[in-house]
Amino acid sequence: MSKNLTTRSEDYSKWYNELVVKADLAENSGVRGCMVIKPYGYAIWEKMQAELDRMFKETGHSNAYFPLFVPKSMFEAEEKNAEGFAKECAIVTHYRLKNDPDKPGKLMVDPNAKLEEELIVRPTSEAIIWSTYKNWVQSYRDLPLLINQWANVVRWEMRTRLFLRTAEFLWQEGHTAHATKAEAIEESEKMMNVYADFVENFMAIPVIKGIKTETERFAGAEETYCIEALMQDGKALQAGTSHFLGQNFAKAFDVKFANAEGKQDFVWGTSWGVSTRLMGALVMTHSDDQGLVLPPNLAPIQVVIVPIYKTEEQLQEISNAVNELIGQLRSLRISVKYDDRTTQKPGFKFNEYELKGVPIRIAVGPKDLENGTFEVARRDTLTKEIVEKSNIVDYVSVLLDKIQKDLFAKALQYRESHITEVNSFEEFTNVLENKGGFISAHWDGTPETEDKIKELTKATIRCIPLLGKKEVGNCVLTGAKSAGRVLFAKAY
Repeated sequence: MSKNLTTRSEDYSKWYNELVVKADLAENSGVRGCMVIKPYGYAIWEKMQAELDRMFKETGHSNAYFPLFVPKSMFEAEEKNAEGFAKECAIVTHYRLKNDPDKPGKLMVDPNAKLEEELIVRPTSEAIIWSTYKNWVQSYRDLPLLINQWANVVRWEMRTRLFLRTAEFLWQEGHTAHATKAEAIEESEKMMNVYADFVENFMAIPVIKGIKTETERFAGAEETYCIEALMQDGKALQAGTSHFLGQNFAKAFDVKFANAEGKQDFVWGTSWGVSTRLMGALVMTHSDDQGLVLPPNLAPIQVVIVPIYKTEEQLQEISNAVNELIGQLRSLRISVKYDDRTTQKPGFKFNEYELKGVPIRIAVGPKDLENGTFEVARRDTLTKEIVEKSNIVDYVSVLLDKIQKDLFAKALQYRESHITEVNSFEEFTNVLENKGGFISAHWDGTPETEDKIKELTKATIRCIPLLGKKEVGNCVLTGAKSAGRVLFAKAY
């Protein structure tokens, strides 16, 4: 199996696109800007879903499902949210087609089937969900409402890229309602921390927790908490966001409750989400010029076993020995595939599983059976070891844990070496063009300066770090007073 991948150093963007397709994660579809997530890619997404869903339920959330369509008047109720998403909306205006009298065999929109009110295909679900919450909340006893939904959304992107930016994508969106401002803020911060925990410990991607500037904030939110990751090309990627909505949506949809004193008040809200964009982050953080590199916690296949044989008799002997190992590994909840296909040679299989990022490959031939050993190859380091049969199960179990930790450590080392403090605009542009990564710089706090820096450099403020330095300084562009450093970067 020939990979023929463009190298990262040659063309990072092309390398990414080729890898997503050749590793069988996804492909472009017959619908402009929409993708087909293939079984191998969807298996990774399912593992993400399962872990996040567990984490959400452990923090008290329940799943529900809300309509795909939002009446236009309902969508307009919260003005900032509607304005923020207006340019990306897909709109349903008619409900029926009919035969075109001028073009036999073709269909046309039936002009008599125009909807009384246009429907927005949800770009996000705040409007439909908050209009529903109005019926669910009367008293403080009904709060908090802690709801999540797994869904698809549509944002009419003009420039699309598999997983990173598509017209339709999969995600989860949490929407919660609370009796107090403090509870809602606590919820927003909690979910940011849940995302950080998942991305760091499951995806092996280090993140920086922070808040967005007013310019970068979610439309309709009073505060947006975020986790920011750094890709191998020095560009940032927003890996998850959690929004404190204040009472904005409650007021827009008249969601009130009677408090313990019997007084009416508007509830306080949050929303939070991550999407299939995390698949792009996974590919770009760990993979190399040979193909995908998957952290064991996310790999659909954690261990693949490939027999090396010449005769059917040898294959049978190897299979007998391997079946025992498979049973032992599966009893430890390790996912194993035994590839005994007779239609492909071992070299083809080695290449295939290297491309697909399977963390551990075990090769077994007649000599291995004689010696009571297995050849174990690591995908992340491309190294091999000969391991005794008596020790193989423990070795594999320990190695999977080590690979998970090593991938995180490697990504963290890259991230830490690509956070650069600068104190002048000359330094800023020099680092941005020649090194990349996060630039820690002073900013005067104004949207005008933020916009000017973006216009001049294409770099945006990724976040104001929650653990950032609280030092007074001078803005790198204007020289005006600054209360602390923020992180700039070019981003996906």
